[in-house]
Amino acid sequence: MKIFISILLLMAISSCSSPDDVINNTENENTEIDDSIHSHSAPLYWSIYEYCYTQNQNGVADADMDFTEQQWDEVIEWVAKELKPYGYDMICTDGFIPMLAGDDDSGYMTRYGSVKLATLVEKCQKHGLQLGVYDNPLWIHADDSTPVQGTNGRVTFGDLKYRLGDKIQHKTDDLWFSWVVATHDGAKEYIDGFFRHYAEMGVEFIRMDFLSWYEDGNDRGMGIVGRGYGRECYEQALKYIAESASRYGVFTSLVMPHLNDKASIEKRYGNMVRIVADTGTGGWKHFSVDGRGAIYPNWPNCNNMFDGFVHWSEISGEGKVILDGDFTRLNTFSTDDECQSVVSLQIMAGGPIAVSDMPSTIGDRMKFYQNTELLALHRAGFVGKPLSANVNDQNSQIWYGKLNDNTWIVGLFNREDELRNRTLQLSQIGLQGAWKMRDLWLHNDLGATDGTISYDIPAHGCRIIKITK
Repeated sequence: MKIFISILLLMAISSCSSPDDVINNTENENTEIDDSIHSHSAPLYWSIYEYCYTQNQNGVADADMDFTEQQWDEVIEWVAKELKPYGYDMICTDGFIPMLAGDDDSGYMTRYGSVKLATLVEKCQKHGLQLGVYDNPLWIHADDSTPVQGTNGRVTFGDLKYRLGDKIQHKTDDLWFSWVVATHDGAKEYIDGFFRHYAEMGVEFIRMDFLSWYEDGNDRGMGIVGRGYGRECYEQALKYIAESASRYGVFTSLVMPHLNDKASIEKRYGNMVRIVADTGTGGWKHFSVDGRGAIYPNWPNCNNMFDGFVHWSEISGEGKVILDGDFTRLNTFSTDDECQSVVSLQIMAGGPIAVSDMPSTIGDRMKFYQNTELLALHRAGFVGKPLSANVNDQNSQIWYGKLNDNTWIVGLFNREDELRNRTLQLSQIGLQGAWKMRDLWLHNDLGATDGTISYDIPAHGCRIIKITK
């Protein structure tokens, strides 16, 4: 992760007229965001999501939920031992647990439940890990009277909220959140201060949620959930976010976006975008079954991860936005074949792997997160494509892609409940002649192919084949 953060920092510095501008110039309206924002790889990390979700399902109210310093110590040491050697270099908070301000005069979040974020940063750094934070630069955590930094006291947090005359989609109150209206005076400074706050703390990853609620106030599952500040305001907000995140070297993960107009706004201004409904109970249902074959016009566009990666594969690739399949809970899958499939697809699609299993729930499944041959693709920045971007086409279960050394990777998946054959003619991806094959899960060579790769794949299973000339 340090590599792509360095690239973002260099990009930000090169776009300014002097080193001082990197920190001080928030008034420059000529800042442009271009494709260089996507010069990075997807993160590998652990998230507290499973713990919070299961606590919530067991009836623990968000206001009463917590994760103590002792619990953090146990998880951080576990991640450092079991995952860090394989490239997972970050711990990340999530929602549910109270996100609190008040430990300084900034007005931004400083505490996750009973634990200060600065303390978590220090704990992570001692083990060679980074801290990622679930927060949104459009959320207000502190009192309305808090002054917005960089405005000489003329703007307060209260001035950033909705007021009569603002363009909105629904005449209703917002559910759960106090939003910053990006068209208000001081909004740009507030967003810039948000990223400066986290950068100074040592946080280089922000996971920002509920963006669809901000854009139009609609949720496919819950209906009208807020005012909705309109597409123009939404784009202005993401533009400010992209500029400041780049300036301070912070990676942005856009969560719950509608992805309207083929994700034209999100793919320009975000480093990574969610393309599937929440993980929830996880398992094969979230990976492949839930709402299979149905594509919706708003959030969530796809209910399962496989459909999401297939449908949105056309906007991903080298130098493009990263697709996020949400959290992975291997303990919720039924078979080893299923575990291999969910890890493999995320690697084939160039997405992140966000481990959410707890030390108490992972069982014997850790080995599926530790496949060094598969993870080597991630380190190389590999992003594959399906033969078909139609989720109802069998060819969408065959993926392929090329590495810089002219090595090709082929993924044969079986989403069905019984054994199926998957066959790829190399001519379908523009290759000719004989190629050597290696199975990245079996870790053995398979001999040569003169133009056809064909295997019977068990139910819910996959084969990931590396082919070299």
